[in-house]
Amino acid sequence: MKICYYPGCTLKTKAKELDAYARKAAEALGVEMEEVKDWQCCGAVYPMAKNEIATKLSAVRALDYAKHNGGKLLTLCSACHNVIKRVNDDMKNDENIRTKANNYLALEESYNGETQVIHYLEMLKNEVSFDEIAKKVVKPLNRKVGAYYGCLLLRPSGVLAFDNPENPSIIEDFIRAIGGTPVIYPFRNECCGAYVSLKNQTLPKERSAKILNSAKEKGAEEVITACPLCLYNLQVNGAGILPARYFTELLAEALGVK
Repeated sequence: MKICYYPGCTLKTKAKELDAYARKAAEALGVEMEEVKDWQCCGAVYPMAKNEIATKLSAVRALDYAKHNGGKLLTLCSACHNVIKRVNDDMKNDENIRTKANNYLALEESYNGETQVIHYLEMLKNEVSFDEIAKKVVKPLNRKVGAYYGCLLLRPSGVLAFDNPENPSIIEDFIRAIGGTPVIYPFRNECCGAYVSLKNQTLPKERSAKILNSAKEKGAEEVITACPLCLYNLQVNGAGILPARYFTELLAEALGVK
């Protein structure tokens, strides 16, 4: 299976491991991740102003490329997924944004939100299936792992439709598929405070400690995430309470390609 893949800036710099493990694991699962040609930064943060069009254009370019190359766009970074899927929703449902973006880009054919944006975890669940992944595991984890969802994968839930924002389960199901025991803990879908790190260094430390202590109290030996910013925050501000890793690293480990 071949699918268009949008890596994003961070996965080419500070989060190379998230990308590298994802590619190795996908190859082992028979998935070819074809990188979007000449992709640009997604904008990193979804613009809240209704008349903000310029910072959405690079996402539209990637979406339009995928439209003509299979119709699906695979994302991995939580922030990129959040921005691109929300822009795609704009192009599908907001006539003002759609008209302005298409006029500016002057595409040969107007883009109207036709592409399906899917996260790597959704690809594992729906395109490959966790049952098939379980069959290909050669090194089961055999340890207790806490899933850390953070903010961007789950909210706004009406647009992202990724999972239940209050009681998600996709990462726990993933952990089971690769031979681990998922740990359910109260703070797994709470904000880690990473976005205010430059302005307020105390809050991210407090938030990270709460998250990791919450996981540890429920028996977790480590936590996993899909967000580079969350991982950095948990590692730097988590006071060494628990190891934090990318979920793709554990997948590569279980498949024997780490």
